[in-house]
Amino acid sequence: MPTTLLTPEQAERLRLAFDDDRDAQTFFLRLERYGPELLDSLRAVYLERADGLLERLLEIMLHAYHTRPADLKRLDEARLLSPDWLQSPHMVGYVAYTDRFAGTLRGVQEHVDYLEGLGVTYLHLMPLLRPREGENDGGYAVADYRSVRPDLGTMDDLSGLARELRGRGISLVLDLVLNHVAREHEWAERARAGEEQYRDYFHFFADRGLPDAYEASLPEVFPDFAPGNFTWDEQAGEGGIGGWVWTTFNTYQWDLNWGNPDVLAEFVDIILNLANRGVEVFRLDAIAFIWKRLGTSSQNQPEVHHLTRALRAAARIVAPAVAFKAEAIVGPDDLIHYLGSGTHHGRVSDMAYHNSLMVQLWSSLASRDTRLMEEALRAFPPKPTNTTWGLYVRCHDDIGWAISDTDAARVGMSGPGHRHFLSDFYSGEFAGSFARGLVFQHNPATGDRRISGAAASLAGLETALEGGDETQIELAVGRLLLLHTVVLGFGGVPLLYMGDELALTNDDRYADIPEHAADNRWVHRPRMDWALAEEVQAHPDTPAGQVNAGLRQRIAVRKTLPHLHASIESRVIASPDPRVLVLRRDHPQGTLLELYNFSEDRVVLPAYTLRGQLGEDARDALSGSAFHLSRPTLTLDPYRALWLTAAEVNA
Repeated sequence: MPTTLLTPEQAERLRLAFDDDRDAQTFFLRLERYGPELLDSLRAVYLERADGLLERLLEIMLHAYHTRPADLKRLDEARLLSPDWLQSPHMVGYVAYTDRFAGTLRGVQEHVDYLEGLGVTYLHLMPLLRPREGENDGGYAVADYRSVRPDLGTMDDLSGLARELRGRGISLVLDLVLNHVAREHEWAERARAGEEQYRDYFHFFADRGLPDAYEASLPEVFPDFAPGNFTWDEQAGEGGIGGWVWTTFNTYQWDLNWGNPDVLAEFVDIILNLANRGVEVFRLDAIAFIWKRLGTSSQNQPEVHHLTRALRAAARIVAPAVAFKAEAIVGPDDLIHYLGSGTHHGRVSDMAYHNSLMVQLWSSLASRDTRLMEEALRAFPPKPTNTTWGLYVRCHDDIGWAISDTDAARVGMSGPGHRHFLSDFYSGEFAGSFARGLVFQHNPATGDRRISGAAASLAGLETALEGGDETQIELAVGRLLLLHTVVLGFGGVPLLYMGDELALTNDDRYADIPEHAADNRWVHRPRMDWALAEEVQAHPDTPAGQVNAGLRQRIAVRKTLPHLHASIESRVIASPDPRVLVLRRDHPQGTLLELYNFSEDRVVLPAYTLRGQLGEDARDALSGSAFHLSRPTLTLDPYRALWLTAAEVNA
């Protein structure tokens, strides 16, 4: 069982670690395939320390391989036979906080029928590994990667839930915070106690010299309640005296020093341990921040992509069923590198968030104009064909108006002016706005005002229900369904945020909870309304019922369309009307043309502009209706969506 990575003596020692020749063959084949990627990236980052680090990682990987449960090894083989599993139109995601969805992990297990009924095949449970007590950034200040938050259950409960989900064809997704740990994590506590090994896990400074030099080019993530990127700690210095520690996000979240190979080894072990518990997708939180470089923003550095590729390669050797999703909320030119470019092409993360699409959806909804969206999407570099997008209308976070000044200028807009308009519109300050949102993290220096709010409230349903205006209620329902239809049809994994399928509106009760009161993002993190979930089934004519039924129908249609496989890119087609977005997807089984009316107007389009795309006869997959494009015009009702295929394809 030779491998180019190892000397004959090393290969023989490795072979002797196996009792079963078939297991040995499997491990060596994967090492032959992914080992060069692993070693290349280790050498790029750690130079002469790389070979020794590889030996250490092999020990970690061997242990994880030997302890990997048989049913997960079977899943590994199945995924190797279907490497595009994450790109399938059958993939539909659901994102929820465990406690807000069902109380505990066992509670989630009791509601798997609900998820299965929605058509969910991918369940992302928001941070559930044990965080620090008290304020913890929504769970992203992890104090222990090897235990679950006590009120949610145990690691055995997590394994049991993963097993139940797996049996229903649902992949479990968990957050893995890479950039930082809680101040109370064992590594940080041992660093403060003076253990030199663990002091090198973090970035410590005796005085403000280097921190001030770094600050000159570092942005602030939370300028309101965590200004600056460094925190004074009374025990952070040598000998237990005070010192400065790097804290990008909050004072209690200590940034890790990924320049130390021990940190990489720790995370390989953590990933494989959780993978053996049944986690199938890791959301790599704050991945953009993990490498620090003076004179830069310390985001998107080349080492980030080498480190991610190394983690992915190690995971592929032991658990090829596992996939990585990059939580990189960055510009398109930087984002594409998280899926892989150049020598990393298709070898970094398997999935990344398409934050730009989400921002452009809300932008077009407010302006009733899709030209900026067209320009932004057209400028996106193509992704590797073996990767996919994570697509969403809303998530747990605020909305930052990531509008490119360059894109805006190309359509005759002012970038700063449009961002100002969007903040005004979605905070309800703009005259005639239907939205009900809250300003989050106003930065006077830059003028940035991010927005919190539930999708239904931002889309106007809260205002319409309070006013009892049936016309406005109908329009708000149409907006919600339109946004979700774009996400379902764009080509990637649509991620449905908990409660959006029930059109839940803002939950102002967050202000009554002391640890949430200062963070208005909790306004769109409600508790699941199980009574409403039952009611919408019995009363599909209510606004919530209409949204729920509409989403279920669109999810079912999505799963029948091979055109929505994520290896295919959506291409923007010049629209004959600025209120309408037109996307084209060219699949070997035919063309899918998607039309979306982002206005409350009935829009009449010249049919000849579509006839050249599909021919004279087309069928709408969403409604089953036939469209004869030989006629002069095609009319789109307010917020109407069409998924058109040539009629003969479905004959």
